[in-house]
Amino acid sequence: MLSASSKPVVEATLPVVGAHLDAITGVFYRTMLEENPELTNLFSRSAQATGEQRGALAGAVAAFAAHLIGAGPDAAVFDHIVERIAQRHCALGIRPEQYTMVGRYLLGAVGTVLGDAVTPQIAAAWDEVYWLFAARLIGREARLYAEAGVDGTDPWRDYLVVNRITEADDTVSLLLAPLNGEPAPHFRPGQYVTVAVDLPDGSRQLRQYSLSQAATGGTLRITVRRVRGRAGAPDGLISGFLHDRVEAGDKLRISQPYGDLVLRPGDGPLLLVSAGVGITPMAAILDHVSRVAPAREVVAVHADRSADRHPLRADMAVNGARLRSFTSQVWYEDGAGRIDVDAIPVHPEAEVYLCGPVPFMQQVRAGLHRRGIPDERIRYEVFGSEQWRSEPSRNEQ
Repeated sequence: MLSASSKPVVEATLPVVGAHLDAITGVFYRTMLEENPELTNLFSRSAQATGEQRGALAGAVAAFAAHLIGAGPDAAVFDHIVERIAQRHCALGIRPEQYTMVGRYLLGAVGTVLGDAVTPQIAAAWDEVYWLFAARLIGREARLYAEAGVDGTDPWRDYLVVNRITEADDTVSLLLAPLNGEPAPHFRPGQYVTVAVDLPDGSRQLRQYSLSQAATGGTLRITVRRVRGRAGAPDGLISGFLHDRVEAGDKLRISQPYGDLVLRPGDGPLLLVSAGVGITPMAAILDHVSRVAPAREVVAVHADRSADRHPLRADMAVNGARLRSFTSQVWYEDGAGRIDVDAIPVHPEAEVYLCGPVPFMQQVRAGLHRRGIPDERIRYEVFGSEQWRSEPSRNEQ
């Protein structure tokens, strides 16, 4: 909780800070990365180029401050926000000492943008906001690292690419086995790993990919769609590298599995809805259910541009065939058009999992609400950086 002296200050200044968040985070990233270029390894160049990364931080800061003064997400919703960020941070290998640097540059950016309006009292109140947020994240991340058995000095593990499979146009799967001969780590269906790629220019970039099959003990599988730049945005640097340069026999550095879009315990009906490469966590969930709960009722719905771009279609069919009750629906933009939520067979007690672009998930979520499915039974995962401003609100990967 905010102190009694800071709460009215934050309440009074939140509208002003909120109105300047884009500028503040722009100054923050530019200054921090210029003075600490080694940190560029932690941030997606594509997300930086498009402004996506800046928007993510801006939304998180605003949401937490609003939460603290009772004008934003309630405790349950914000607990989920903290969990999602902590999971993502652990997958990137973020360490506690880095929060001190981030706090210094972030609060410095507030002063740069707002100038003399930032009095010592205002600076102290926002410093308190930041460290309350940081303390929650540091504590949760420490527990996640301990649960994963991660060495804080080196969170990465070497894997061998044992197979490469073309899944669809612009989409490949990489089957990965630990180089040390130990079993692959256990994970919950719906989780992801980070791939740490050392590029030819000597830099390193990190990207997260959902695990696209159930935990088998021997290998992990990621399924990667090549990202094509649009409207002036650059092509995906790491997806292009994995497509063009990585073959069976190569080595990759991989994190432990993380993520909170995981299958909840239960035996009730499931609805899995995806678009594009968002099918990957759904494929892992369906694979798992088909192995351990074949009597469970599952409906799988997928939207894509065309049949040629539909990844993991055969996997979904094979795993669905193991179930006593399985329904599959597909919408292609070059055929039937975009998804029609009203045409989906929705069990009134279904647990729903969504993955795909934010506008797609907003549309599906709104349609499911109209059909009586409440927020607490709709879970979702967002591609790329956290897109707080455009994400549907949630009460949940």
